[in-house]
Amino acid sequence: MTAATPLHAVRDRTASGAAEPDQPSHAQSATAPAVPFRDGGPAPLRPVDPLAEVRAITRGTVQAAMEVLAGIRPIHQLARRLDPRCLAALQHRAALIRREITRTGNPALARLHRNSTVRSVRVCKVRDGVYEGSAVVVDDVRARAVAVRLERSKQVWRVTELVIG
Repeated sequence: MTAATPLHAVRDRTASGAAEPDQPSHAQSATAPAVPFRDGGPAPLRPVDPLAEVRAITRGTVQAAMEVLAGIRPIHQLARRLDPRCLAALQHRAALIRREITRTGNPALARLHRNSTVRSVRVCKVRDGVYEGSAVVVDDVRARAVAVRLERSKQVWRVTELVIG
């Protein structure tokens, strides 16, 4: 059985700097130093590998675009990543798919773009701040290729071309 300590007693002890040995105070944990590296200093920041960063952005953007086409993700979630022209084209294609599904009621169209998975991503540098990538996406109906062009502007990667096969 453990004994209960009144709240005002705990507050008075932590205000004076003393804390219970098995429960650190919030003030102490907030000001605790970072876990030191081997030399005793804080962990240095790792330089970002631009190729790996672009590959991850490409994978996430392609996956999100396929979810938009499937109707399970709202288009506005891609507004920060896609330039306005690409966003409008993707929105138009998604609307056409929805309209055709409603018009025909074709079950094969209803399965189109469902359960899409990005299988592989390849990227290459065109010039400083510009990369092009391709992805292979597999869904319930078929496999398709996606081409992407990313450009860096104002420290943010934006997709300026998105072609879904």
